[in-house]
Amino acid sequence: MALRVSFVSLGCRVNRVEIDAIVSELRRNGCELVREREADAIVVNTCAVTGEAEAKTRKALRHAAGLPQKPLVVATGCVATLNAAELEELADNVVVETDKSRVARRVLDELQVAGGATDAVDFGSVTSTGRTRPGIKIQDGCDLRCTYCIVWKARGASRSVAVDEVVRQVSEACEQGASEVVLTGINLGRYRDDSTGATVLLPGLLETLLERVDVGRLRLGSIEPQDVNEALVEVMATSQGRIAPFLHMCLQSGCDETLRRMGRVYDTALFAERVALARERLGHVSFGTDLIVGFPGETDEEFERSLAFCERMRFSHMHVFRYSKRPGTPAATMEGQVSPLVSAARMQKALALSERLRLSEAQALLGAHDRVVVQAEGRGVTGGLFDALLDPAVPVDSLVDVQVKEVRDDASLVCELTPGH
Repeated sequence: MALRVSFVSLGCRVNRVEIDAIVSELRRNGCELVREREADAIVVNTCAVTGEAEAKTRKALRHAAGLPQKPLVVATGCVATLNAAELEELADNVVVETDKSRVARRVLDELQVAGGATDAVDFGSVTSTGRTRPGIKIQDGCDLRCTYCIVWKARGASRSVAVDEVVRQVSEACEQGASEVVLTGINLGRYRDDSTGATVLLPGLLETLLERVDVGRLRLGSIEPQDVNEALVEVMATSQGRIAPFLHMCLQSGCDETLRRMGRVYDTALFAERVALARERLGHVSFGTDLIVGFPGETDEEFERSLAFCERMRFSHMHVFRYSKRPGTPAATMEGQVSPLVSAARMQKALALSERLRLSEAQALLGAHDRVVVQAEGRGVTGGLFDALLDPAVPVDSLVDVQVKEVRDDASLVCELTPGH
């Protein structure tokens, strides 16, 4: 009987991309992907971005370890790197593997499975964990020292995947049918490959991919505002739609005083300047962001300024988080800790703004032309990362030209194929 495996991925998109790679390797070695209650082994990719995230990690590990069949539980990721001994003490069947490239081998070794890769499994454009639009991790680690974050300690210094290897992975995804590939990293804009003697930064990597790979559309993961520069915007603008017109720029707060306490390396003026640059060159471009509410010292007036700035930026996607203490970070011991009740109220207000802005930005697209990656029967995603509803007969994983005919109350777009599709 094949070894049965399951997975839990907590936190960011990079973690999800890493889990895809681990599960793919396990399946190439003959393992079967099943639900947790049926698994011989469960891989948990942990997250340490906040105290709340770490609490979820421990809960997930305890749950997995306590299942009736007593599976092997392999913890990897940021919490595993920071607190390996503590995690292994949670239960006798929990082991820690901090090297993600060795997780699959660790599972096979622990369960005494012979290994030796079988012929490659073709998953089509759907990843081995069931996602379309496969992600490729091109960068890891971070050199910034934001006062609320410990990820830099868990993941180490910034480092990048060589250009040729990125080309290989994107090509492989396209050969398996992917119409869109998402480039991800912990600090994506810090991509830098010096392996060939000539330094290649993110704009240069994008140019190389467009030249060497027949990819329908590339999409960038989240990026710091200071890295949205003229070179990056120019390659997006001249890509003829092959780079999605969407930028997830990490704001965290729309108040300069709060940004300084966070240790961020930009202010709202620079952020607004980079948004204006992208809008000027790209036209129909959508912006996403992350927003933390209730950061230590944040007053009611600072919070209102933060929301007002978000409204001026016209974000179509806002990931709103309540600040939660992360032990080991400077912010955890700062004065002016905001009460949970106040943070909860601020979060609700920020979420209401997020919904209103998303609907407004969607309504501005009425009548516009766009390209949609079809992810399921009758559903897909536009270049600006809006949900699209279209003819169910359009094949899944195809990339089609559409016109927006209707905007629904949930900000989804009813689209009609343009002639030729």
